[in-house]
Amino acid sequence: MRVLVTGGAGYVGAHTVLQLVEAGHEPVVVDDFSRGTTAAIARVEELTGRHVPVHAYDVADIDMLERLFDAERFDAVVHLAGVKAAHASVARPLDCYETNLTTTFTLLRCMAWYDVPRLVVSSSAAVYASGDAPSDEDAPVAPVDPLGRAHLMTEQILHDVVAAADPSLRVGILRCSTVVGAHPSGLLGDDLAGTPRGLLHAIAHVAQGRRDHLDVFGDDYPTRDGSAERDYVHVTDVAAAHVAALEALDAVDRPLSTWNIGSGRATSVLQLVGAFEAATGRTVPYRVLPRRPGDPHVISVDVSRAADELGWGARRGVGEICTDHWRWQHRHPEGYPHSATPETSWRGGVGHRLRLLQPAQSAQAGPLW
Repeated sequence: MRVLVTGGAGYVGAHTVLQLVEAGHEPVVVDDFSRGTTAAIARVEELTGRHVPVHAYDVADIDMLERLFDAERFDAVVHLAGVKAAHASVARPLDCYETNLTTTFTLLRCMAWYDVPRLVVSSSAAVYASGDAPSDEDAPVAPVDPLGRAHLMTEQILHDVVAAADPSLRVGILRCSTVVGAHPSGLLGDDLAGTPRGLLHAIAHVAQGRRDHLDVFGDDYPTRDGSAERDYVHVTDVAAAHVAALEALDAVDRPLSTWNIGSGRATSVLQLVGAFEAATGRTVPYRVLPRRPGDPHVISVDVSRAADELGWGARRGVGEICTDHWRWQHRHPEGYPHSATPETSWRGGVGHRLRLLQPAQSAQAGPLW
């Protein structure tokens, strides 16, 4: 399949593009490079020996996106663009809602106009009610931050669209737990840009000597060791789940499917520290601080539906997650090199970008979902 991957130059995006190529598909990346980097796609090309077309467009710009759909023909879309960080959504909720919802609107309209029948959307386990674990796909939903609420709004939009759309439309929603790790080659990872994002990044910063200690928020939760528990899943497993969902859409006997994607087990903060120390041989001192308001004591997901319907399961445990993350962050303490830009990147630039076409005159003939 020829697959448009929105946000394909980002963390999960680049890993997904890599696995799409390895599975025999033809990914085409669209990214505004506010978070992604051309260096990630260059690494994908290095690992696969295949050229990946890249277009430097904002997915929320419907005129630009329509030009892309008019100039290319796609069999499917994997939608990964948007705000992904919970802390950023709390600090700038309007940006989170506007970005995540608008990109969904523009995609659905262009897919309708150009008869693209398959869509895989990356959602989040953050939609589930706080503290309910492990959550299956029918568990109560009650997100606690703007990012979780934006994901849930996107899901509701998709449900409404599918209910009114042509029955040939197939949508897969992946509710992903905490995505961590890096490609085992050490060439692909999360673009830190020198700033730790998430627990594992912070642990590695301590191991690198860039911090004196790790702050652990709370040791009095009702968990095995008193620290908060999360479901950590390797980014390569998450990428594989997106490919598996894409390939299963036509086989599933319903127009919209929701699958949890995670390890299926909870790991505490202190357990993750111990696993990192065991995997790397580095010591990670820590201090305990009071709980942060709003932090649930445990988040984990039931992944049995993905196992049954997609044949998917997380293959890499916490030890491999720590090893692969450390390989990446130790080699790339500041993230990818940022000398490349969308205008002056490898192979003459994301000048693989489209010439500016006029919107197709026939576009409005299709259904407006």
